[in-house]
Amino acid sequence: MPSFRTFRVEDVLLTRRGLQRVRLDDGSRAYVLTEQVGDVSVGDEVVVNTTAVDLGLGTGGWHVVHWNLTRRELHQPGPGHIVKVRYTSLQTDTGSAEEHLAPDDLPPGVLPSLDGVPVLIGSLHSQLGVALAVLRAERPDLRVTYVMTDGAALPMALSDLVADLSDRGWLGGTITAGHAFGGDLEAVSVPSALQLAVEEQQADVVIVAMGPGVVGTGRALGTTAVETASIATAAARLGLRPVMIARASSADARARHRGVSHHTRTALALTPVAVDVALPPELAAEAASLAPHRVHLVEPGDVAAVLAAADLTVTTMGRGPLDDPLFFRTVAAAARCAAASSDEDGTVWPE
Repeated sequence: MPSFRTFRVEDVLLTRRGLQRVRLDDGSRAYVLTEQVGDVSVGDEVVVNTTAVDLGLGTGGWHVVHWNLTRRELHQPGPGHIVKVRYTSLQTDTGSAEEHLAPDDLPPGVLPSLDGVPVLIGSLHSQLGVALAVLRAERPDLRVTYVMTDGAALPMALSDLVADLSDRGWLGGTITAGHAFGGDLEAVSVPSALQLAVEEQQADVVIVAMGPGVVGTGRALGTTAVETASIATAAARLGLRPVMIARASSADARARHRGVSHHTRTALALTPVAVDVALPPELAAEAASLAPHRVHLVEPGDVAAVLAAADLTVTTMGRGPLDDPLFFRTVAAAARCAAASSDEDGTVWPE
């Protein structure tokens, strides 16, 4: 069951598109998803969902404002007829790009072909920043779209990383798929988001990954990271070039995440089509075990230097590129693989 408490807003700490961060009168902090509950002001009495903080989960110590009792009513007409976060008290008329486009001129059961555009598929939100920085270092001319799935956080506004990358002009567009919301375009599904990225946003490369947060358990299938299997499969069926970003670590305390993580291995085992996987040379011994997928051994270069040159700070589980170099090198290898043509990626397994 959720937990709710009532507070007053003591201070507004930040306001940006879709989000406010506030301090409450007990000193705790909360964020406001303004697309769903509107803005709040200092002195407003608000109902706050405290569930995640009460459980010690990874929200960074932030509650969520559920409703503004001072305002009482809110009417924010949406742009269409597609509702996300459906059948909850905060279901929101986000509309969708698809409902405003002409129907596909395709026979039933025939899929569009999207011309081999590389699709980098990640299982962690932090992989987005690393991959994009490396892509820009390799090919600054590339137009990159980020597709955010609903595997973790639903509101794109919650991502400080996306806000930073958008402010820098590094993203050619953003799309939120499924029940995720707040992108430049809203998509009903991930396959549709891939089509929108290529056809509507003219992406040269697409990066697909969930928003902040990931759920994992001790069971192989008990993780939201398994969504990458269906994403890779759909991308391949649509004529795209899926490149799986492997999760790997040299510093994680959990044995199941050291080397190539069980999250990646499980997702690849669930993927019925052979896709590209890029690894740095130090993981060559693990390449054969990922068959039948095509493993490219790619030297990723100095990832810490790339991030420093871009003045971009990215961490994973609180660790930076000097704390967990294998994580960052593996992401960079995938980005370099996507930026190059397949015959330039280095050694490929199976040969």
